[in-house]
Amino acid sequence: MTTRRDFLKASIAMTAGSQTPGLNRRLEAKPGSSALHAAPTTAPEWRNKQPEMRYRRLGRTGFMISEIVCGGDPISPTNNTHVELAIEMGLNYLDTAPGYHDGQSELGYAPVIQGSKRDRIFLTTKLTPFTGARITAYQKIFKTFSADDQAAILRQANEDIERRGVSLPNYLGNYFDGQYRDAMSSAIANVMEKKFGEKIDRRATYIETIFNSVEDSLRRLKTDHVDLLMCPHGATSPAETQVPEIFEAYEKLRQQGKVRFLGVTAHSDPAGVLKAAMESGVYSAAMVACNIVNRQYMEPVVEEAHRRDFGVIAMKVARCVHDLDEPKRPMPERADLLNSLVPGDMPLPVKAYRFMLNNPNLSAVISCMWNDQMVRENLALVRQGPPATA
Repeated sequence: MTTRRDFLKASIAMTAGSQTPGLNRRLEAKPGSSALHAAPTTAPEWRNKQPEMRYRRLGRTGFMISEIVCGGDPISPTNNTHVELAIEMGLNYLDTAPGYHDGQSELGYAPVIQGSKRDRIFLTTKLTPFTGARITAYQKIFKTFSADDQAAILRQANEDIERRGVSLPNYLGNYFDGQYRDAMSSAIANVMEKKFGEKIDRRATYIETIFNSVEDSLRRLKTDHVDLLMCPHGATSPAETQVPEIFEAYEKLRQQGKVRFLGVTAHSDPAGVLKAAMESGVYSAAMVACNIVNRQYMEPVVEEAHRRDFGVIAMKVARCVHDLDEPKRPMPERADLLNSLVPGDMPLPVKAYRFMLNNPNLSAVISCMWNDQMVRENLALVRQGPPATA
C-alpha cells in the first residue's frame, strides 16, 4: 500500500493557502500533481440539454451544468416529484449527502435517477471524515494532556482562526447554529494533527470512513457511481484539503469507477478552502458560500478559479439574507442591500440568485427547492435569456 509519506511526496505543496496571512493574499499558480487523478476532461459533457436552459462549464470536469442546480436538503422519498419538473425544465445537476436527514435525501433521489434516467443528470454526493471520527480521535488525546498543554493548543487554534479571518461576521456568514464552534473544533484538530497525526488510526479515521460512506450512498441512490464526490463536506480550513488519505481513497474509488471527480464544500473560510483546493492538483470543483455578504472576500478567489479552470458553485446565496432562527424572515439590513442591488418585484431568493449569476466566473448557484412553485420561480430566472446586469 502506498504510505502517507509517499502521498505527501506526490502531492504538491498545498500549504500556501493556509500559511500565508490575510484573506486577500495573492495566489501563486502552481502545476498540479497528475499522478493522483485522471487527466481533466476538456471537452464539454452534456446531460439533459434543452434550448430554453442556460448552462455553464463546471471547470475542468467539463460538465455543462444548469445555472441553477438542485440542493438535496429538502429531498426525501415523500418529497421528490418536483425534481422531475426541474429536470423537465432543463436542470441537470443533483446535489445530495448522507448527512441530509440520515440518508433520506439520497433515498429520495433514487427513483428520479433509476435506469436510463441516470444519464439525464450529473450526480453529486458528499461526506466528511472530520466532524466525526477525526474530532473524536483527537479529543481523546487532548483530554490526556495537562492543563498547560491544553491551553497552549487552544491558544494556537484561536490564533489560527483569527489569522484566517474566520471570526469576521460577514466572512463567517452565520448560516447555521454551531458554525463557529465547528470551525474552532477543526482548528484544534488541525493543531493536533501537526504534532500527533501519527497517534490516530489514519486508515480507519479517513480511508475506511470514505469507502464506507460512498458504498452506503451508492446503495441508497441505487446507482453504481457519482459524477462528483465532495470530500470533505463542510471543510472549515485549508488544512482539511491537505489530507493525503483523502487523495488515496479518491484514487481507489476513481479506479473502481465509483467516483469520477473530487470536489470540496465550505461554509466557513470559503476563500481559504477554495484557494487550497485549487493548489492541490487533485480537486476539480468546489461548492462554497458565496453571496452578497461575503463577496468582497470571495470574488477575487472565484475569478482566480475561473482562470485556472476550476469549477465553483455558489451556495448560501439566498440563505445569507434570512434570519438564522427564522429562515423565512429576512434580515432587514441584508434584505435592503439585496433590494438595492437588484430592484424590482420578485422574491428575495430569486434576487439573490440573479445577482450572483451576474458573476461569469461562477459555474452555477445551488438552490434548495421544496416544491413545484419554487422550481418554477427559480428556474424561470435562468430560462429568460442572459442575466441582467445589476
